[in-house]
Amino acid sequence: MALFSSPPSSLCLLRLSAIGDCCHAVALVQAIQRQWPRTRITWITGRVEAGLLQLLPGVEVIPFDKKAGWKGYLALWRQLRGRRFDALLHMQAALRASIASLGVRARYRLGFERERAKDGQWLFTNLRVAATGDHVVDGFMGFGRALGLDDLAPRWSLPLPEAARDWARPHRDHRPLLLICPAASKAYKNWTAEGYAALADHAHGRGMKVILIGSPARMEQELAANICNLGDNIDENLVGKTSLPQLLALIEAASLVVAPDTGPAHMATLVDTPVIGLYAHHNPRRTGPYRCRDYVVSVYEEALLAETGKTPAQLPWRTRVRDPHAMQRITLDQVIAQFDRITRDFNLLQEPS
Repeated sequence: MALFSSPPSSLCLLRLSAIGDCCHAVALVQAIQRQWPRTRITWITGRVEAGLLQLLPGVEVIPFDKKAGWKGYLALWRQLRGRRFDALLHMQAALRASIASLGVRARYRLGFERERAKDGQWLFTNLRVAATGDHVVDGFMGFGRALGLDDLAPRWSLPLPEAARDWARPHRDHRPLLLICPAASKAYKNWTAEGYAALADHAHGRGMKVILIGSPARMEQELAANICNLGDNIDENLVGKTSLPQLLALIEAASLVVAPDTGPAHMATLVDTPVIGLYAHHNPRRTGPYRCRDYVVSVYEEALLAETGKTPAQLPWRTRVRDPHAMQRITLDQVIAQFDRITRDFNLLQEPS
C-alpha cells in the first residue's frame, strides 16, 4: 500500500556515493517532482557528488564529508537539527550512510529489502522497499512505488549551465566525437591501455575525434598517458582537467562514450548520449548504462563461471567477480564489434550539425 495518497510536504534522500549511482537516483527525484512538484526534496550526498547534483532544479543538496570522520557526521547532524521530514529514503546500504541517517528525523524510514541490503541497513529503517526490476535504477524506483508515485518509468533531464557548455564547445569540431573514459576508481575495473589505443585507432579511421576523460586520480592519469604513448590518434587528453559540470557538458556534446563501470558511463544517461560499457566484475543487468544495456561488452558470466562454476541466476544479486585480471578477458574484436554496431544503429558517424 502506498504511503502517501496526497503529496508529502518534505522528503529526505540519502545517497552519498558514487557518481554513477547518484545518476541512477536522479530518475527517482525527477519522478517525485513530476507528480508532486511542491514537495520539498533534500538530498544528502558526498562532497564530490554534490558538484554534479547541485545542477538539479528544486533540490536542496547537503554535502557530507566522509573523509572528516566523526566531525563530518557531527556537522551533518547539526545542519539537520530541528528539521523533520515526512519520509527518509535511505538509498545506500553502507554503514557510513546508516550512521549519517541517525541525524534525519522522519516518520517513515525506507530502506532496501533484506536481500539487497547489507551492513545491517535494516536496523536503521522501518519499511522495506522491493525493487521493480534487476537494475540498480529499478531498485531505486521501488522507493517511488512505495511512496505512491504513479509513473515509475525512469527518465532523466538535467539542465546544464551555459558556462559549462561554452567550455565544452571548442573541444568539438566537424568530426563526430568519441570520449574514452579508460579508468574507474578501482583499477581492477579497467581494460587495457593497448585495447583503448587500438579502439582510438579504429575510431579515428572511421572519421571520429577522440578525447580521453577521467578524474585527477594518479592511476587514471598514468593510464591515460600510457594510452597516448601507444598511439597517435588521441586528439586530446582531458583526464583530470574538467569539473563535473564541464565533463557532463562534454559528454552531452559527444556522439559516443566508451567506459568501464564508472561515473561517466552513467552521466551519459543523464544527457542521452550513447555509451558502450565494458564489464567483467559486475553484472551489467544490474549496473550497466541504463539506456544502452544492449550495447555493453560483458565477460561477466564467463568470468563468474570460471571463478565459481555457477551462473548469475545461481548466486546472490550482488555477486562480484574477484579475479583482478577479469577485464583482460575482453577482446579488441568484441569492443570493435559493438563500436561498429552502435555507430551504425545510432548513425553516429554522420557529421554533427
